Amino acid sequence: MEEVFSFGMIIKLASSLAVVGIFSWILYVYGNLWYNLQRVRRKLQMQGIRGPPPSSFLHGNLPDMQRIKSQASLLSKPNYDQFLAHDYSAALFPFFQQWRKQYGLVYTYSIGMKQHLYVNEPDLVKEMNQCITLSLGKPSYITNKLSPMLGNGILRANGHSWAQQRKLVAAEFFMDKVKGMVGLMIESAQPLLLKWEQIIEEQGGGATAEVKVDADLRGFSADVISRVCFGHSYSKGKEVFLKLRSIQTIMSNHGFLFGQSGFLEKLKFWTKKEDEISSLEKEIESLIWELVEERKRESSSEKDLMQLLLEAAMSDQSLGKDFSKQFIVDNCKNIYFAGHETTAVAASWCLMLLALYPEWQTRIRTEVAQHCPNGIPDADSLPLLKTVTMVIQEVLRLYPPAAFVSREAFEDIQIGNLNVPKGVCLWTLIPTLHRDPEIWGPDSNEFKPERFSEGVSKAIKFPQAYVPFGIGTRLCVGKNFAMVELKVVLALIVSKFSFSLSPSYKHSPAYNMIVEPGHGVYILIQKNKN
Repeated sequence: MEEVFSFGMIIKLASSLAVVGIFSWILYVYGNLWYNLQRVRRKLQMQGIRGPPPSSFLHGNLPDMQRIKSQASLLSKPNYDQFLAHDYSAALFPFFQQWRKQYGLVYTYSIGMKQHLYVNEPDLVKEMNQCITLSLGKPSYITNKLSPMLGNGILRANGHSWAQQRKLVAAEFFMDKVKGMVGLMIESAQPLLLKWEQIIEEQGGGATAEVKVDADLRGFSADVISRVCFGHSYSKGKEVFLKLRSIQTIMSNHGFLFGQSGFLEKLKFWTKKEDEISSLEKEIESLIWELVEERKRESSSEKDLMQLLLEAAMSDQSLGKDFSKQFIVDNCKNIYFAGHETTAVAASWCLMLLALYPEWQTRIRTEVAQHCPNGIPDADSLPLLKTVTMVIQEVLRLYPPAAFVSREAFEDIQIGNLNVPKGVCLWTLIPTLHRDPEIWGPDSNEFKPERFSEGVSKAIKFPQAYVPFGIGTRLCVGKNFAMVELKVVLALIVSKFSFSLSPSYKHSPAYNMIVEPGHGVYILIQKNKN
């Protein structure tokens, strides 16, 4: 009996010591993290940078952000009549507006155990633009969350992995190669144009019909990506888009950047959703590789984007075979998400604003008729469509799909007159930068495409503060592709249709990893008379 009792006591004692050991280790880890956080914060404060003090040991300022957001949502009522003057960045991210008023254009705050530096000062944004070191990359705590969607592709990678991938991917999006994709873009737009014509015919031909443009533009953009990547139409890539969209929705509903902060809330969420996300991730990778293998078996003299990328990866002796396969799968996911979602959303905002300002439809229509006699642009006529370019640039100023430029310092670095300690995350809020009266003048909230009539450099006091495609070495590699695609679809739509904003439209920008119309874009459309 004594032996059993002694053995039981030993087990209990061992269990107690294990619990104490684990608890001590947790305290040690968090103590170190907290100490490092305070040390970094002091380094910033010594340079005159202030900010809200952390309100939580584990979560930093996240509880404050959630409280401010809750208060703002109770106090503010959507004003659907104030389209452009509606400062949606203040509605979506009220904590940044409040702290900006308190602490200025540069301030510090923390999320969890990560110290952040909010930067909306034009000179510092310029310095970030000019910073070429690999020690400044995408924040690791964000990219880790994005792993199921983006793998280790170019949007998520850092350091030498990112540099290698950019060298391979960027070359396939140079303007001379994008010009060769114009025909595919025009082909992809035909189902959309035909669908809208049929809707009008069903209303009596000369009548005006209501169209919700979001899904149709998303279908067009998805078709373009599928054709460019694999030489296939939208039907082949539809499943990939739907599954990526499902992962995006799950993450957005969880509060991707500034959502639930509690451990129990996170555990509850991921217990329910981790298997679903993991399953979707595997299905997406399998679908993509099936498309790659299918394309390999086809005999065609024309090479699509994925073939070119695969050949480039295989020819690089420094990369292994396993890297080549993962490189293709991951970057295909990156191109599908970035090239499809952001372009479709930008096109939706373009149609919303053109519906509000029909005089710009007339100007575009006249320009297209002048340079594209059949109403269909080509690679040679697109550069001549200056009005279309001005409209797109102004829409991307007022409603940039990406809300933030985010970077993490992986080493101590110098940005302008600031010493940024290792581990600090820098955030630039693009919509605020794009609507700042000090930068753009008193008409900063107005839709005035003519401000870009002589290019970006003459449109703004500080050209470096116009960043719809990001900044610096990590400027979006698909910029040329996106601009050409937007020019093609706008030229085709405006030359064929006239439209106004439907009473069904409710102006409510929403942040779901990108800033999109929360309730869709409804327009009243009619066919132009020849």
